[in-house]
Amino acid sequence: MLRWLAILVALALPASAEEVVLGMSQDKVAITANFDGSEILIFGAVKREEAIPEGDPLQVIVAIQGPSEPITVRRKEKRFGIWVNTQSVDVDAAPSFYAVATSAPFDEVLSSTEDLRYKISIPSAIRSVGAPMTVQDSQSFTDAVIRVRKANSLFQLNEGSVEFSQDTLFKTSIAMPANLTEGAYRTRIYLTRSGVVVSEYETEIDVRKVGLERWLYTLSRQQPLIYGLLSLAIAIFSGWAASAIFTGLRRG
Repeated sequence: MLRWLAILVALALPASAEEVVLGMSQDKVAITANFDGSEILIFGAVKREEAIPEGDPLQVIVAIQGPSEPITVRRKEKRFGIWVNTQSVDVDAAPSFYAVATSAPFDEVLSSTEDLRYKISIPSAIRSVGAPMTVQDSQSFTDAVIRVRKANSLFQLNEGSVEFSQDTLFKTSIAMPANLTEGAYRTRIYLTRSGVVVSEYETEIDVRKVGLERWLYTLSRQQPLIYGLLSLAIAIFSGWAASAIFTGLRRG
């Protein structure tokens, strides 16, 4: 069951008359043995010191980013009937999970200049310093990371999924899959007008393994030899038990 937690924050941004007041359904996600994903409800309002400005409507962006990690992307080609690795590019940092939800199409909500500044779009969240000179289309390797992680629901762009009423109240939900990486998930909320960020708020969602999952994870990191022996013992016992059951069924 989701634990409701309201977080009311007044941002000290004297240059802006519109600020974020935020709440979340939960700020912790526990990964257990039967964990099959979670859904985070994010809701809030716009705090104003004066009347709603006329002109372009206010928009909302919500971005949740998991821990980043380096990744090596390899290209396979068929040579003499066998698929082999031919080229590789090292991506310096790619989020293990990244979801962006907006109140309108992304291009309408944020300008390219502001995206460069705040790094909100999925491609801008991936850092790749450079590729070997022998690789001419290095961007295709970054595109491959995005394509694969989108297919696994680890990268999400949910345009128009933020419900925003009367330029004041907003809410959205982010689906987090079962294959999450442990760590602090950076959560950012932006208010934009005419593609320019007018207010921002940042918090974290803590994702951790608990129970048996936590014990096994800690054991594998701190005592790898014991973890390996335990895994081997479990495999031997499972094989023996399966063989004993099969033999008993045949005799019966």
